[in-house]
Order: sequence, then structure tokens, then C-alpha cells
Amino acid sequence: MTRIIGLHPAVPAIAMALLLSACGTTGPIRSASVPAAAQEQPEPEPAPALSPRMAAAADTLTKMAALQDRLYRVAAPLLINNAELCKSHARNLLGFTAKNRYSYPGEFNEAAQAAMGMGDRLQVTGVLAGSGAARAGLRRGDGLIAAGGKPLPVGSNASTLAGAVFGPLVNSHANIDMKVERDDKVHLLTVPVTRACGFGVELGNADNVNAYADGQRVMITRGMINFTQNDDELAYLMANGIAHNVLGHAATQRNANTIGSIIDNLMGMHPDTSMLIGSGGIRAMPQELDAAADTLSLYMLARAGYNIDGANAFWKRLAAAHPATVLNGYVANHPGTAHRLAAIDKTVAEIKAKQAARKPLTP
Repeated sequence: MTRIIGLHPAVPAIAMALLLSACGTTGPIRSASVPAAAQEQPEPEPAPALSPRMAAAADTLTKMAALQDRLYRVAAPLLINNAELCKSHARNLLGFTAKNRYSYPGEFNEAAQAAMGMGDRLQVTGVLAGSGAARAGLRRGDGLIAAGGKPLPVGSNASTLAGAVFGPLVNSHANIDMKVERDDKVHLLTVPVTRACGFGVELGNADNVNAYADGQRVMITRGMINFTQNDDELAYLMANGIAHNVLGHAATQRNANTIGSIIDNLMGMHPDTSMLIGSGGIRAMPQELDAAADTLSLYMLARAGYNIDGANAFWKRLAAAHPATVLNGYVANHPGTAHRLAAIDKTVAEIKAKQAARKPLTP
């Protein structure tokens, strides 16, 4: 699926709102010589019904959008509040994602157009809370017209071409002037650039209970999202993946290409689930590397305002419900649970001591 946002490939999202129309409706024409109240008001024409196939596609998009929206919301404070800990992986970004009808293949293209009002112009599909885009007032559904005085492309290659416009602007400006269309009116916004961890956050379109980090992206599957009981638990997974990326563990284990292929596959609307048979070719993470990621992730969680007290219980529950014998599950790829739990307990105590002493939350 096509991603955008002319910054770093950070936090893409599927369209967030079903039945969001890019074009407003026009009221009946009134004669200048007849008062409006005296005119006969024609009955509005009913909207064309969606075919069963298109309705099913629209329903799928809606459900995936809800899951991606949750990932996006949970990721926001982790990405924005931890630029310092992400070090060389910190990037300048605006903090929004956008798509058009061509971002969706086949029947989903038609569903995006008919049910979501998407056309050739790129439309904002998500805004990262706390980002410059959010502070500037950019909204989901805004149509992207221009940035930095340059018109933004439309059509089938709009995402790629828009990235070429945004990239230089984000790297060289503290603020970017944008022109957007909203409710048939043009709005001018000044969007501050935000420094944040430059990792993509992806939804895995599969029911296996797993999460992946390839050095550039963090992916959490639909099955894993459904396993989590609250946003704190989802944040534990998100922060852990971010930490693995910061520490370069996928490359260390020579897993980056394998995991990257799995992520690319699971981002599709119709993924090839045969790639999930067995281990999927992923080498299990050594317990020492997992413990190092747990340590860094707990600091990230605390800095982002998440409750770290439940981390031990979550990982323990995950290992009990989906043990290492469940192939292509999370614990099969991260089997050192006992070692990890000890590292988690130690780090939680360390963080609380620093919080009590009002010391910086850095490992």
C-alpha cells in the first residue's frame, strides 16, 4: 500500500473515516427575483447503493482504519518524546499521513472513492497527536493543494511525487506553509517541523499474534492488537519494537531483509499467509538483546507517560498464552522470557528511583 508523507516514512495510516466526502454538495439554484422560502425545494437524490462487493471492501477498510488509528494514537508520544533516545534515528517530520484513491488496490480503490470520497488529490488520513501538523490545525480529510509554495501532485503517482516535494522542505525549514482544501474552501496553514523518532508504524493484516521490527519500521499484527487489553500493553509492544530498531538488532541478527519482506507482505490488503508458516525464516532473538531492548523501551515508555508497572505481567501473560511452541508467534521469535522479566523488574525499579530523585530519564 502506498505511504506518504513527504518527510520520513513515519507512521503511515489507512484512511480514517468512512463516508468522508472530498466534495461538498451544492444546494438548489434560487432565482434572484423569488424569495428563497417561496421556492419549491426538490427532494434530494438518494446516494447510490454500494454493491455487496464494494460494501464488503468498505467494511474491511473501516475496520483496518480503526486498528491503524489506535496504533497511530499510541505511537505518538513514544515517537515525539523520545527523539533524544532514538539518537541517529531521529528525523524531522510534519506528523501526518495522506492517501488518495490510488493508494488502494482493486476493489478497495473503488471503495475508497465511492464510500470515502477519495479522488485524485491526496487527502490527510491521520494526524500525529502532539506534532507540528496537529498544532497547526491540520485535520483528517484535508485535501493537499500546495506546500512551500509548490503545487502538490495528484493522480496515481501522487504519493511518491509528493514525497519529493516535502523531503527538502522538512530538512531545511523550521516551518512549512501549506495550502489545503477543507469544506470547499482553501485554508493556509503554517506547520512547524517536529523532531521525532523516524520509524514507520504499520498494521499487520494477519491474525498471528506477533510484532516485527526491521530497523526502519515497527509492525503489530491484528492478532496481537486483539490480544492486548489496553493502550499501555500496546505501547509495551510499540516501544519494544522501537528500541530494537534503535539498537540495530535486526541487522545484528541478519534478520532485517527477512523481517522487511514479512512487513511488506502483511501491509497488503491480501497478504500471502504462507510466509507465516513456521518461523518465517526469522532467527530467534538472543535473550541479551531482548533484555537490552526491554531496558531502553521502559525508559521510552516512562518518558511518554505510559504506566510501566504492568510490563512484567503483560510479557508473562503473552508467554503463557502463546508460548514459544506456537510457530510464528511473538514468543517463538523472542524466547528468553525469564531473562527478560528479570531485566524488566530491574529497570522499572531504576526508573522509579530516578523519578523520585527527579533525575533525567535516560538509561
